[in-house]
Amino acid sequence: MPIPEDVTGDEIDKDVRQELQSLPKTLAEDVAKNLVMVARLIDEEPERAYGYSRVALRLASRVAAVREAAGFAAYATQKYSEALAEFRAARRMTGTVDLWPMMADCERGLGRPEKALDMAGAPEVQKLDKAGQVEMRLVAAGARRDMDQLDAAIVTLQSPELASSSVQPWTARLRYAYADALLAVGRESEAREWFAKAVEADRDGSTDASDRLAELDGVEFVDALDEDEAEVPAEAAAEPAKADADTSESAGANDGDTESAATAEDDGDTESAATAEDDGDKD
Repeated sequence: MPIPEDVTGDEIDKDVRQELQSLPKTLAEDVAKNLVMVARLIDEEPERAYGYSRVALRLASRVAAVREAAGFAAYATQKYSEALAEFRAARRMTGTVDLWPMMADCERGLGRPEKALDMAGAPEVQKLDKAGQVEMRLVAAGARRDMDQLDAAIVTLQSPELASSSVQPWTARLRYAYADALLAVGRESEAREWFAKAVEADRDGSTDASDRLAELDGVEFVDALDEDEAEVPAEAAAEPAKADADTSESAGANDGDTESAATAEDDGDTESAATAEDDGDKD
């Protein structure tokens, strides 16, 4: 797959670059460039990101960072079985538990929420950092909702991290999930409160909390572009109307000319007849 000229491979994280040092230099550069493309495209164009991840995987399948990138690209394109296999491979290579929540969410994607809940209660969760533990809580709550255990999902999300007033990278998503869970059981006023709190914490727009809040408040947004598009047909409709008016006016003028000509012709005929009659009388 083509690599843009502005991609050098030096953009990758230093830890990943260190992993790639086990490869020949030229190969390492090619892998690095493909990993850069995965990171660049995964949010906006996941299918293309997946394509670049497969190239990197073909070039360096024994590098943990490559397996991890392939896992995230597969996850982004909802290829959960493939993502789970890549995450497991990366975990075996590194021995870390960082990908445990993602692996559990893949189980959800494969229709196995019970397995995800089992993983949420496993000893590995205690080895996760705070961000990983919050992520695991979100996955567990999602699994509860998959099983229609809505009240249990709400309880799962109730935690010190949710109650904390400090804003962390995970705060907006945690508050959003809690608001959504409350709304699912009909606790609308509480849901509105937590959507508002999610908006306060969502500094990078990672959720659509503001839209959900506006929806609860009955606010409707009209796209200015849609308004412009709506005006075009009205203007276009006015043009034919004007054209019809012009046509009618022209037709009226033509009718007038025809009528005048006919009148003149009739007058001419009458005058000729009268003249002929007079001449006859004189004779």
